[in-house]
Amino acid sequence: MMKRKKKASYILGNLAMEFFLGIVAVLCLYPILYIIFASFSDPLRLVQHTGLLFKPLGFTLKGYDVALSYKGIFTGYMNTAVIVVLGTLINMVMTVLGAYALSRKEMYTYRFLNLFFVFTMFFSGGLIPTYILIKKLGLIDSLFALILPVAINTWNLIILRTTISGLPESLVESARIDGANDIVILCKLIVPLVKPTLAVLVLYYIVGHWNSWFNAMLYIKDRDKFPLQLILREILIANTSNAASSMVMDLSEMDKYKQLVKYCTTVIATLPILCVYPFLQKYFVKGVMVGAVKG
Repeated sequence: MMKRKKKASYILGNLAMEFFLGIVAVLCLYPILYIIFASFSDPLRLVQHTGLLFKPLGFTLKGYDVALSYKGIFTGYMNTAVIVVLGTLINMVMTVLGAYALSRKEMYTYRFLNLFFVFTMFFSGGLIPTYILIKKLGLIDSLFALILPVAINTWNLIILRTTISGLPESLVESARIDGANDIVILCKLIVPLVKPTLAVLVLYYIVGHWNSWFNAMLYIKDRDKFPLQLILREILIANTSNAASSMVMDLSEMDKYKQLVKYCTTVIATLPILCVYPFLQKYFVKGVMVGAVKG
């Protein structure tokens, strides 16, 4: 009898949890679906519509045609692609090297360096000193101004360091007995064993670079070097009327397509990063948990 009660309570608990998670999933997914449906909707019906949206209001690709006719979109894509590829490569190299060094407890400055890196998570020089530093380095109006200052994310560094520290020390010792140096140990022993965590960090860095716009707003003046998110911000917030008028020559059509173009541009800017996530999702939970078990 007791076992039946426990089994019944277990089933009810699972059903309640699944129902709750289902509601959360719907709440997270619906805004994306709303934007997708709106991007294919008839602009006149979309302007008049209020409330929830569960399907496109009519069907048209005019919004995408108008958005893609804006030359800044393709320039922004190319700049963002360079930032994401080059930036993520530098991020991973620096993070792997730093995490391995911080995981070596036999190093004399082990505790000091770990405290030093953790200190940077809570205290920084501030916006103005950072801008002055970037200017003195000659990085203003350069894409490297969006890459080098964020070469290492301290939180990601700690995750990877914790993962490496959780590996059996006997593996490293046996490799040293066989004559392997630190480079060989890192590249041929450590990296293959922490691939799930590396995949998660790659996803973190890609998303971070893809969504970044604030640093570009500060350091980039040449519009030909604007990343995609800064172009998107220009269209959605900062200069919507001017951006829309440059995309749609007829002023009477500008107001009609302005709202539609916002949704289409959002889909264009978001779609690539959504396509990357499924390839790394299988490593996500495993990678984060491996990096969080041992502190």
